[in-house]
Amino acid sequence: MPRRRANDSHRADGMPLFDRYPALSGLPRAVLGRFPTPVEEVHALGASLFVKRDDLSADPLGGNKVRALEFLLGGVNADDRIVTVGAAGSTHALAVATYGRRLGAEVLVGRWKQEMNSAAERVAARIESEATASPVFRSPVAAYAWAWRQRLTGGKWIAAGGSTPAGVLGHINAGLELVAQIDGGMLPPPRCVVVPLGTGGTMAGLALAFAIAGHDTRVVGVRVVPRIVARRRHVMGLAHETARLIERVTGDRVPKLSADSLEIVHEAYGGAYGRETDASRRAADGMRSGARITLDGTYSAKAFAVAVERAAREPTVFWLTFDSRTLTGS
Repeated sequence: MPRRRANDSHRADGMPLFDRYPALSGLPRAVLGRFPTPVEEVHALGASLFVKRDDLSADPLGGNKVRALEFLLGGVNADDRIVTVGAAGSTHALAVATYGRRLGAEVLVGRWKQEMNSAAERVAARIESEATASPVFRSPVAAYAWAWRQRLTGGKWIAAGGSTPAGVLGHINAGLELVAQIDGGMLPPPRCVVVPLGTGGTMAGLALAFAIAGHDTRVVGVRVVPRIVARRRHVMGLAHETARLIERVTGDRVPKLSADSLEIVHEAYGGAYGRETDASRRAADGMRSGARITLDGTYSAKAFAVAVERAAREPTVFWLTFDSRTLTGS
């Protein structure tokens, strides 16, 4: 896949982040995605419900992880070695393996066991076909220990979920992209944006984007991982670190997040990462019949169930982070 640097016509790349902070265009970036992604009405499922189709963000694999990887894989060269970790069916691990390989790098993925469902099984099989090595360990501790050894021998580290300040820049761009679509009349200003909450990068970036743009939009993170990972304090800290990165590079001040800019919903989790729930199955069935969009039970269906409930009360955007082509092989 051909790669362009960030300063090669960044407006054509769909990068409102660079329009707002031109100095950031000097950061290394691998152009992987196709932006802006569309917003679609799904009024058949909610009176004021819209879907942000980040599943269409790139080929051959879309999803929200592409946005972070544009910055995290910036500067990667052929024959580099990339190291990351994730659960057995991690979409982050699949995205790193897919795009790292297309940039000519070796990709090593340390994984740990999880409760599997049909979507996770398909993702796991894709990881094994894309990654140079993808051993599965009994626990996250063992996977991290293995990854640390790979890093000591020169591997380029990509954090789990891509949730570091550099990766969050891609999600700030996503939020500013939605703001431009709102300002362009493509949808009314939403009261909330609902997104699955894992390692927190997407949630932190969207909240920062709305603060930067002065939009009073609340980001609702639907927890799909254990509480020790998906904590409000962690998301706020990640947003703060990213704001400091922007300020350091640009010299501009970044607005602080207000206390009510973030909301975390814990009840949809279901007790285990990858465990489907009755509510998530109903939500997935509704989306399939009402909008012909396929959701997965690990991330998107749990969040979509919450989005449908919120849309009954207020204008809501559901951020679709999962590319169903992973399930169909198309």
